Amino acid sequence: MMRSIVSGERAGPPIGETLGFAAVEAEEGRVVFEGVPQFEVANPLRTVHGGWYGAILDSCMACAVHTTLPAGAGYTTLEYKINITRAIPLGVVVHAVGIAQHSGRSTAVATGELRGKEDGKLYATGSTTCMILRG
Repeated sequence: MMRSIVSGERAGPPIGETLGFAAVEAEEGRVVFEGVPQFEVANPLRTVHGGWYGAILDSCMACAVHTTLPAGAGYTTLEYKINITRAIPLGVVVHAVGIAQHSGRSTAVATGELRGKEDGKLYATGSTTCMILRG
């Protein structure tokens, strides 16, 4: 499913269009989102709101988990944590890379990094625990 989103065969999640990010790579256990924070996601201090960091990292990490699941299984984020290491300048292209660390019967764990596409600067890291939903 994630590969069909990356290739454009299937529409990506609406939140990506709203917040300015989309999946650009997907393989089993690894998903990359590319994003460009614009003024619309700025906080009152006119810097990128922490929620934007959380949204793109939650997306790449949870989607990395998704790539490890059998057809018909789903998932939901139980919890996630982010550590912001520096402010992303508005308009800078970033890559959020999510990597599944464990995908078990009832839970999965993934980590993520948010880096500048051009300069590789680390802007944030994250971790998540997802609940696996088997139908």
